[in-house]
Amino acid sequence: QVQLVESGGGLVQAGGSLRLSCAASGNIYSINNMGWYRQAPGNQRELVAIINSGGNTNYADSVKGRFTITRDNAKNTVYLQMNSLKPEDTAVYYCWNYHLVGGEYWGQGTQVTVSS
Repeated sequence: QVQLVESGGGLVQAGGSLRLSCAASGNIYSINNMGWYRQAPGNQRELVAIINSGGNTNYADSVKGRFTITRDNAKNTVYLQMNSLKPEDTAVYYCWNYHLVGGEYWGQGTQVTVSS
């Protein structure tokens, strides 16, 4: 019912920045929760940041002060601004959408690689 397509990943040097985008389409409930998770090779998928329809946010401790999640409800898009990137941020980043009625959906991921 909902499709999520991520973009904006790539290779960046430590200390640099990237901006990820996730465009949602389909049967979307405007009052929903969206966010970003990431998974490094051999690791479990972990929460990076979430944002609700009112713009309230939560961040993993490891990214607080460096990453900012925002959303544009008119465009059905969520963003993740990633600053001061570290090698340990290297992972596949997945977009996430959740609604109590509509259910849970995931994007297919975008690779972020941070070199030393």
